[in-house]
Amino acid sequence: MVKPMEGIRVLEVAQFTFVPSAGAVLADWGADVIKVEHAEKGDAQRGIVKVFSQGVGSDGSSFAPMMDGPNRGKRSVGLALEKPEAKPVLEALIRTSDVFLTNFLPRARAKLGIDADAVREINPDIVYAVGSGFGHSGPDADKGGYDSTAFWARAGTADSATAPGAEYLVNQPGGAFGDNIGGMTIAGGIAAALFARARTGAAPTVDISLLGVGAWANQMSVNLAVASGGPLPKVDPVASRASNPLTAVYRTADDRWISVSMLQPGRYFPEFAERIGRPELAADERFDSAEKLMANAAEAAEIIAAAIESRTKDEWVAAFDGMAGQWAVVQNTFEVGHDPALRAVGQIADVVDAEGLPRQLVGSPVQFDREAPELTRGPLFAEHTDEVLRELGLSDEELLNLKIAGAVT
Repeated sequence: MVKPMEGIRVLEVAQFTFVPSAGAVLADWGADVIKVEHAEKGDAQRGIVKVFSQGVGSDGSSFAPMMDGPNRGKRSVGLALEKPEAKPVLEALIRTSDVFLTNFLPRARAKLGIDADAVREINPDIVYAVGSGFGHSGPDADKGGYDSTAFWARAGTADSATAPGAEYLVNQPGGAFGDNIGGMTIAGGIAAALFARARTGAAPTVDISLLGVGAWANQMSVNLAVASGGPLPKVDPVASRASNPLTAVYRTADDRWISVSMLQPGRYFPEFAERIGRPELAADERFDSAEKLMANAAEAAEIIAAAIESRTKDEWVAAFDGMAGQWAVVQNTFEVGHDPALRAVGQIADVVDAEGLPRQLVGSPVQFDREAPELTRGPLFAEHTDEVLRELGLSDEELLNLKIAGAVT
């Protein structure tokens, strides 16, 4: 199995999901990721798990998808960065690492001695990577942000996803939605920085913000808005059928949804009409060419909507099997976890929890030589402190003294 990051050590000083998910991707790719957690409290995500995950994806075991997802494959060290006794340990970890990965705010980084200058003073060859809410400079560089604020709200996607006249703003479709997209982006940036270091000998600094990732994800609309000199007009999702009835979402008899996205309606309409049980529509003088179909799109959409609403989701899956035009069921999250296409390539991956029970997690989408990564669970809090510190050369006595001083857990 190809593990392109094998031999690379990543030192992660980060919390929640955005930046830790980048560490998880790098671990999937073979990196040795050492996660530094607060010696008493651990990653704040562990507290969130206790509050929000009761009864959700957990049966009282140590396994928690909210924690194991963005932290699988890592080793955890409990280290009190604020204590002077911990400084030699931190410096030893920095000296033996290729990447320093953090999402701490600038003031916290400076206070703890983990800003770029301090880290590079110890190891000039380290790739220093920061995930922020709003960027490394500018008016909000010191401002914290989550994906709900920086990625979803401020980057324009929330507004774009909300229909005109809606009573409520559309929320992100799931927890850590922007965080995980951002984490994948950070991992790619780190990979490029390591490549640059290998070629030039210089280790770049990598900066990625949730706002920047959100703007990139929404770039087509943002680019069009900037070019047009104002915000794009809001589009009613039902009214949008009036331009192309084969790029729309239709409700089924059992209140599910089918999404069709056939950007060449003239090419696909005859077969589509046959599949929905209305083959005569292809010869109908209102729809017998792409131009006529587009000109009479509202009428065609009404006919299609009525046809789709006459059968269940499962019936349409059978009816559309093998159809040339592009379509998909609007799946719920449980269905995604059992999607045959994802499972065929191993992206719903097996993992064994700390109690030895089989579990499953979504694997990162990048694969090498068409092989799915082999995942290991996320670490228990400070599970590997002794192991990692002994690798650094600390004796049992030194380790005990650090624990007595509260510098490590």
